[in-house]
Amino acid sequence: MPIRPASEADLPAITAIFNDVIATSAAIYADDPFSLEDRAAWFAARRAMGYPVLVADDGDGVAGFASFGDFRPWPGFRHTVEHSVHIRADARGRGLGSVLVAALFEPARALGKHVMIAGVDAANDGSIRLHERLGFVRGAALREVGWKFDRWLDLVFMQKFLDGPGAAR
Repeated sequence: MPIRPASEADLPAITAIFNDVIATSAAIYADDPFSLEDRAAWFAARRAMGYPVLVADDGDGVAGFASFGDFRPWPGFRHTVEHSVHIRADARGRGLGSVLVAALFEPARALGKHVMIAGVDAANDGSIRLHERLGFVRGAALREVGWKFDRWLDLVFMQKFLDGPGAAR
């Protein structure tokens, strides 16, 4: 399945995938759907920073998307990014998430990034396994930091070194 840079024409599909994930899972700790304008602002911000937004196109349209952004806004974190990946409901379970996340590694390295972070709902075993297969390791578990679907949610931070532990800057 081809992976390519997203364009503004992909934003309705990206928004639909994002909002479906919000409505049906705890993968995104949000309750309300995002508007197309919200996603357009997010897209513009990613582009302004030189950060990729990638989509997988399965012939029926956007089957999934992935991107990364700054992990924290302070200068000391400038070599660390946090990624997100979301797959259309009917395209899940085929390895597409792994392909999209792996496609982010080289652009992150090219931007001088040292670590990529994944924030994963602790109950999302599939996402945890996906990240472990790609070389991510658990870095921290935060208990009851999210609230959705009338319950507390635990968050696991996973990390992957993009250039090896202790790499020189």
